[in-house]
Amino acid sequence: MECTKCGHEAVMHAAYSGQHLCSAHFLASVERRVTRRVREDGLLSDDATPGSPETWVIGLSGGKDSVVLTRILHDTFDEDPRVELVGLTIHEGIEGYRDRSLDACVELAEDLGIRHEVVTYEGEFGIRMDDVVEADPENMAACAYCGVFRRDALSRYADELGADKLLTGHNLDDEAQSALMNFLEGDLAQMAKHFEASLGGFDERTDQSAFVPRAKPLRDVPEKEVALYAHLADLPVHMAECPHSSEAYRGEIQRLLYGLEENHPGTRHSIMAGYEELAGILAAEYDERGTDLTECERCGSTTTGEVCRKCSLLAALEAV
Repeated sequence: MECTKCGHEAVMHAAYSGQHLCSAHFLASVERRVTRRVREDGLLSDDATPGSPETWVIGLSGGKDSVVLTRILHDTFDEDPRVELVGLTIHEGIEGYRDRSLDACVELAEDLGIRHEVVTYEGEFGIRMDDVVEADPENMAACAYCGVFRRDALSRYADELGADKLLTGHNLDDEAQSALMNFLEGDLAQMAKHFEASLGGFDERTDQSAFVPRAKPLRDVPEKEVALYAHLADLPVHMAECPHSSEAYRGEIQRLLYGLEENHPGTRHSIMAGYEELAGILAAEYDERGTDLTECERCGSTTTGEVCRKCSLLAALEAV
């Protein structure tokens, strides 16, 4: 099949757009979508100057999504003195798995010449995920524990690194799955939180001064296209899945979306377009109600209760 744009041999077919693209036009297409999202979300503040640049911390796991995001942002802003990129890797303490992905992070950071920091669960919380999975005091999936600890470590160290923005490599599939899960669970509050935390443009969000604001510049790109980009660009990527990954419900939603997308191309884009509009409306509604934030009694982090979720989980682990 020939490339829709130039007639050269196509490497992929985007059924949702009808385009066949060669390697060069495919890479450019992904890069264009990322930079468009950066622009539309207002990621780069008008206050950023060469004398007072913004620091963007990227959650760099070594997987395809974060590696591709880091590469595209570097190539886009390498010559722009208003932006400084920092890679932040969280080592959970999973035997063999994170060590290999950490190698990919180190290689990428060295190749691009960007600052790279590593934080471990063991150093921060005195735990390793392998041990957490074995203890499991709350009878939960491993991802439920790990997600709490990861979010806390990313937010805290992004703040310590002086980040103006915290960027993660969530792709279109990730976001469409989360959107559908929130909708099917009827979780309006989570939809509003999703918008405020990372979906809304920075001029649409209410004041979130207690947190380093997040963004997901890769969220318009399907997962398979991210993987193809990493392959064609010959990026150092650790492709293995976490051995503790067991989000059964998300897996069901993932399979459902695969089927819908195959039979009705563009389903993921349609879900996100409607979801973002709905989430924005809900965010405005919940903002009017207000949320009382306080400091966690144990660690001082911002929370809605006396003790944050991270500390309650650590307490449960300590009691085992």
